[in-house]
Amino acid sequence: MVKVRPFKAIRPTRDKAHLFATHSYLTYSEETLKEKLENNPYTFLHIVNPEYKKKDRKKGVEKFKLVKQKFKEFKKNGILKKEERKIFYLYRQQSRSHIFEGIIAACSVDDYINGRIKIHEHTITKREQMFTDYLNITCFNADPVLLSYKEENEINNLIKSVSRTEAEYNFTTTNKVKHQLWLIDTQEDINLICKAFENIEKVYISDGHHRAASSALLAKKRNAKKDANLNYFMSLLIAENQLNIINFNRLLKNLNGLSVAKFINKIRNAYTVIESSSVEGKEKDEIGMYLDGKCYLLKAKEGSYKDDCVTRLDPDILFKNILSPILGIKDEKINKNISFIAGNTPIHKIKKRVDNGEFAVAFILKPISIEALKEVADKGKIMPPKSTYIEPKLRSGLTIYPID
Repeated sequence: MVKVRPFKAIRPTRDKAHLFATHSYLTYSEETLKEKLENNPYTFLHIVNPEYKKKDRKKGVEKFKLVKQKFKEFKKNGILKKEERKIFYLYRQQSRSHIFEGIIAACSVDDYINGRIKIHEHTITKREQMFTDYLNITCFNADPVLLSYKEENEINNLIKSVSRTEAEYNFTTTNKVKHQLWLIDTQEDINLICKAFENIEKVYISDGHHRAASSALLAKKRNAKKDANLNYFMSLLIAENQLNIINFNRLLKNLNGLSVAKFINKIRNAYTVIESSSVEGKEKDEIGMYLDGKCYLLKAKEGSYKDDCVTRLDPDILFKNILSPILGIKDEKINKNISFIAGNTPIHKIKKRVDNGEFAVAFILKPISIEALKEVADKGKIMPPKSTYIEPKLRSGLTIYPID
């Protein structure tokens, strides 16, 4: 029931792939971004930062026009080439702790609109419009939406077979992650993938809600023919049992005028508070807290939340019983008192930021299961902000999806 199709990717030549592909440019510090732009003439970062040497840089639509121009330069100079025929791609990312393997394909905007591609996050209208304008003007997308599906034997067997052959790209980045890309270009394999996904009832967005939403908005705006590239968006489809779902921890700059003792007493209304040697909760409804040099475990009391697929999640319980009523946070997305730190940040580094006074308290949450995420999506509900940090995190530019 899920429609996927091959496409003609625009991608770097084999000898330039390791130089071209990047993290999302938003993840780089200004200093690191400058260093990469000045020392690597082949990086994708030049395309999305076409005026990096200028002080007065254009924004919005005018910047997007320059991005498109720079993209054309990279194609003209032979750094990028377009596939001769429509194919699929197998991508593998391997670190010390995880191996992720998935199929890069074009997925249907109609499946997104009709709910076969499930969401669990709200999108922000302003960001949706920005991405829509970007796609409309640049006419390419360099970042696949990460979609997960229930494991399927035929796809597994195909991935095993293809990965035994020589990879088109095979390189390791400075963070010691190995990246490999294979071309799935036989008609037999292409047909197998299309048919296998037709038997899959639904898939789930793990990362890229705004990219999917903006693709749907642009398709509606342009009213393109059904078979046009515009009615599809580039995705990496990965079996859900491969995903690494990490928690987001909450760090607060102040206690809203409360002393440590008064703050703990207020928490006791909804949580059992136990001083501990650890801040990593293990049991259901249990989270950790680091405050004033001490570790605590907080166990939500019966009646502190409703038994619903969203309200039983630790981030929602924490918000409704501590962050909002005690710390005065009404909207986690915009409040400057709160910071979100991905759970792969070592606990000792979080403690240090509290100990040095940068933050007053840290709440350490457990990862949310794929089953809980799917239940929220299946019921058409939305997760609390910053509930999950999901890996793999993909590199921009390994395959680029042309809209025109």
